[in-house]
Amino acid sequence: MRNPDVLIVGAGPAGSCCAARLRALGLDVLIRDQSVFPRDKPCAGWITPGTLETAGLSTEEYARGRTLQAFTAFRTGVIGGRDRITDYGKPVSFGLRRLEFDQLLLERSGARSLTGVPVTRLRRVEGSWVWGEEFRTPLVIGAAGHFCPVSRVLNDPRDPAALVVTQELEFRLDARQRAECRVLPEMPELYACSDLKGYGWCLRKGEYLNIGLGRRDRRRLPVHVAEFLAFLARGGRIPAQLPSRWRGHAYLLYEASGRRFVDDGLLLIGDAAGLAAPGSGEGIRPALESALLAAETIAAARGRFRRSDLEPYVQALRARFGPPGSRLELPGPVASLVGRCLLGSGWLTRRVVLDRGFLRTGRAPMRPTAVVSASRAA
Repeated sequence: MRNPDVLIVGAGPAGSCCAARLRALGLDVLIRDQSVFPRDKPCAGWITPGTLETAGLSTEEYARGRTLQAFTAFRTGVIGGRDRITDYGKPVSFGLRRLEFDQLLLERSGARSLTGVPVTRLRRVEGSWVWGEEFRTPLVIGAAGHFCPVSRVLNDPRDPAALVVTQELEFRLDARQRAECRVLPEMPELYACSDLKGYGWCLRKGEYLNIGLGRRDRRRLPVHVAEFLAFLARGGRIPAQLPSRWRGHAYLLYEASGRRFVDDGLLLIGDAAGLAAPGSGEGIRPALESALLAAETIAAARGRFRRSDLEPYVQALRARFGPPGSRLELPGPVASLVGRCLLGSGWLTRRVVLDRGFLRTGRAPMRPTAVVSASRAA
């Protein structure tokens, strides 16, 4: 196998999207991932229409033979408290399965791929990056999530304050479980932790049910998950018997200051760069957008991949997502009061929690064709 112009480590949405754009610009791209595809990934799989548009997909195209559950309303509240319903009367977001989504994007990228093989022994040799004993490339893109080996080259692997840890369960409902489950397919349920350090969710995606909880405090995560499940069970929201296939996941919110995104011949995108939205933890759309911004920077660099040549990518991230900064931490009783007031108001729930936090209605989607056209014209 010949040496690629670019090696992308990670075949998730960020890696595949970036590969597709780079191939459209004429570069030879190799994607490498330690998992065998199709593979499932712990993720609620909740996206906005803008996410599909950024991926270059229409809802009609994606729904052919795949799960795409339209969400038209939301049930929200605080764990242990009362809830309220916010009804939009039309589809404003969707639920999908990462098993299907990631596989489609990888296939559409058209890039060469090596799956089931991890990247090991990444070394800098004479201006190129060498991995294993056989391949070398001038540019490596890290797109393998929080534990990406490329990210570990650039940043301290210890858990920073902006790390969110989650536990999640997704399974296909049988006839008995469908009868017992009171979660409506068109109405995802979101419940904030009383200290505002995380939230739990419960949503239907066609025949599948996804339950999970994520927190910024990893020390008592199993306890919080158990309390959340007990809360759902008391309200009759979920089936009496659940599978035991819980899976963990970790990601960085786009708050961590001091993170490095580029170096000589190295660049990070998606969760490897720590770009999840602070309000909701949304990671797919920032991953896709960072992939397009990276492709634009790489095209403009014209084969020169020193840190200074890749620095415009960092500026593009700042322009798109704003400067990362520290999050205000409130004392426990104050956070609990703020959370209950925020979610106790129908207007604030819709305008602040849902519109701004989860649906991102004020942010226009990026379009992949515009990035390619601009890069070619440069």
